[in-house]
Amino acid sequence: MFIAMNRFKVFKSEAEAFETVWRERPRHLDEVPGFVEFHLLKGPADEETVLYSSHTIWRSRGDFENWTKSEAFRKAHSGAGGNKPMFQGHPQFEGFEAILVEKNGERRAA
Repeated sequence: MFIAMNRFKVFKSEAEAFETVWRERPRHLDEVPGFVEFHLLKGPADEETVLYSSHTIWRSRGDFENWTKSEAFRKAHSGAGGNKPMFQGHPQFEGFEAILVEKNGERRAA
């Protein structure tokens, strides 16, 4: 399993608009083999920004890398730069390979 995350520091005044963009935008994730699950997470806020993370789960790192090279990826990100600046800086990518998975009391090596 591979988890791909992008962290965004969204200006507080743009938080609602940021969430709306994510709710309404086509993601095209299910068009690519290996996609398992997507989450948009909202984290803590400071005086200026709210932390968000987009979080996708893939069967493997290879499946994620194939997604980033696909037409579905290009379609999903085609309007990403079209919005007025909603966040501070650039999104920060973090990728993780699962080592251990525990689900409903069952533990297994990934």
